[in-house]
Amino acid sequence: MRPATAPASGAARTAIPAGFRRPVRLVAIGASAGGVEALLTLLSGLPRGYGVSVAVVLHLREERDSLLANLFSARCAIPVSEAFDKQPVEPGVIYFAPPGYHLLLESDCSFSLSCDAPERFSRPSIDVFFASAADALGPDLACVLLTGANDDGSRALAYAGGLGALTVVQDPAQAQNSDMPAAAIARRAPDFILPLEGIRDLMTHLEPTP
Repeated sequence: MRPATAPASGAARTAIPAGFRRPVRLVAIGASAGGVEALLTLLSGLPRGYGVSVAVVLHLREERDSLLANLFSARCAIPVSEAFDKQPVEPGVIYFAPPGYHLLLESDCSFSLSCDAPERFSRPSIDVFFASAADALGPDLACVLLTGANDDGSRALAYAGGLGALTVVQDPAQAQNSDMPAAAIARRAPDFILPLEGIRDLMTHLEPTP
């Protein structure tokens, strides 16, 4: 990942413009402290038949099995899966990064897993996934950064924005922990700063890339 610290041109939007539509292949979401509650609000509201792929990196303890796929399967209208190595990304599926591995997106739009050292004290790392997804998809990517207690994701969100990805940050004033979204906003103005309900609405305005 190349450095990307220059501010974006223009101010971040705090409301979705009338008629907004954006084709993307994948929505990449990163969260840490308070993330499960935020993700339940965000993902449980996606409608059946939602056609865009979603991949989530949530900081978890490495020594514990993840039950996220089971938890969210019971509450979401679209399929939910834990990502595995060499898995092709299918449209309209929510994928969760497994604990203890970095999740990456390859140029053929398949996942890979890595046991490389933690980044920003985390494995999986939001920065690692966002950067790889930006390299693979460029403007066909949307990156969403939610509540969290550190600055993981802020560097790669800026990097993705520099490559043309749509960048969205949860309003720090409404986040359970404001550190992560505030760090992202300070590094590079995102396209949107929205509360969770606004992010959920924005996601319904995203369409699968033809």
